[in-house]
Amino acid sequence: MTSARRLPACVAAFALTFALTFALVGCTANSQSDIEPSPTFDPRPTPVHIDPAAQYASDRLSTMSLREKVLSMLMVHIPGVAPADRISSDFADVGGFILMGDNIPSTLSELTAETAALSDDAGLPVLVATDQEGGIVRRVPTDDAAAAIELRDRDPQATFDAFAQRGALLESVGVSVNFGIVADVASDQSSFIYERSFGSTGADAGARVAEAVEGESPILSTLKHFPGHGAAEGDSHTSIPTTALSYDDWQSTHAVPFEEGIAAGAPLVMFGHLEFTAVDPEPATFSTRWHDILRDDLGFDGVSITDDMGMLERSGVAEYSDQVANAVRAIEAGNTMLLYVGAVDTSGIVTAVSQAIDEGELDESVIDDAALKLLELRRGLSSETGRFVHCLADCTAIVG
Repeated sequence: MTSARRLPACVAAFALTFALTFALVGCTANSQSDIEPSPTFDPRPTPVHIDPAAQYASDRLSTMSLREKVLSMLMVHIPGVAPADRISSDFADVGGFILMGDNIPSTLSELTAETAALSDDAGLPVLVATDQEGGIVRRVPTDDAAAAIELRDRDPQATFDAFAQRGALLESVGVSVNFGIVADVASDQSSFIYERSFGSTGADAGARVAEAVEGESPILSTLKHFPGHGAAEGDSHTSIPTTALSYDDWQSTHAVPFEEGIAAGAPLVMFGHLEFTAVDPEPATFSTRWHDILRDDLGFDGVSITDDMGMLERSGVAEYSDQVANAVRAIEAGNTMLLYVGAVDTSGIVTAVSQAIDEGELDESVIDDAALKLLELRRGLSSETGRFVHCLADCTAIVG
């Protein structure tokens, strides 16, 4: 074919292509006219809510030395009334004080002044704790609300009422933490913990534990003694109670009150010096496994605190006779705070923790995480946040 004969065909092809292109553009334009216009882009950043307590804690943490962080993880006891008058430099930066019977003066107004004097930083008060279960375990003697041994046979509402009264008393005298809710299940009347337990089954104890937590708010409730003293025979004040209970059996019984208390909002859980050998041969205080169970299986994200660390030294087990070594092990396991009712070598503990970090045995982030959690808890008690204010007068009339 000659080029003259090919020309008309090329022109026809070009015309057809042009027509199809025009039609396609027209269809696209029509289809786009039916679509809603895109929203106008807003260059302003989306507002992000920042918890003031969390921000304060983060800022405060950034200014703290390792020594201050470690000391903030300790709760200690200073014997006698007016303990604030005897706070040594070794205790100047501790995170909390526990009041025992020897700390309680003759009047509530004196006790209120005593607790107020323990905190010299209004923006970051220390934790002031006591054991106020009622009945055979109570530090403030004017507490006449029902105790667990009575409440286990009453409607759960009675537990709410008792701990509402108990919480009001503690708040009025400036106590912010109560180690007063025994979440142990005990059915055997010969058990060391029976008289202090809310029930013989997980369900019975759990219902009352939840009511106790809700009743004593805004006091910071503590559930004890995880993973359950009722399952382990013996007295943890002088021995290491041991049980071979399986994890499944524990989960269906002794775990229930802790689950119920956590669901009710308890911000602290106290670890008992108890061995559940089928789960971990280590006492729960030193058990990473039990700390994982508490956080991963029971969903607890609050503060875990040990029972009195001196009890380990008095257990008769040679391996637990070194206070400083015990402290490092307890921190490595996952405890947020360590409790000491007797003498405590704060300098030795700080040195040992620092050495463990230097040798790679302990990651400093573990200390930071614990210190941050405690800073947030303490900041939440500050009068500056409006969530907890000391009663600075004689509050007898409030508690009745």
